[in-house]
Amino acid sequence: KSYQVTGPVLEITATTITVQKGAEKWEIARDSKTKTSGDVKVGDKVTIYYTMTAVEIDVKPAKAKKQ
Repeated sequence: KSYQVTGPVLEITATTITVQKGAEKWEIARDSKTKTSGDVKVGDKVTIYYTMTAVEIDVKPAKAKKQ
C-alpha cells in the first residue's frame, strides 16, 4: 500500500526530505532508488509517494487471562 504527503520542502539531504504538512514536519527517507521528476530545492511544493515497510518486529507475548 502506498501513501502520499504534499507540502513545501523545508530541508533536503542525500538521505531525507522534510516537508511541512499543516503544523507538522514530515521527514521521509530517500535513497539512490528514489525517483525525482526534477531538481528539488527548499521551498518547492512537492508530493511524495511512499510506502511503509517493517524493518524489525519485536514480539511480546500476551499475558494469559486469569481464571
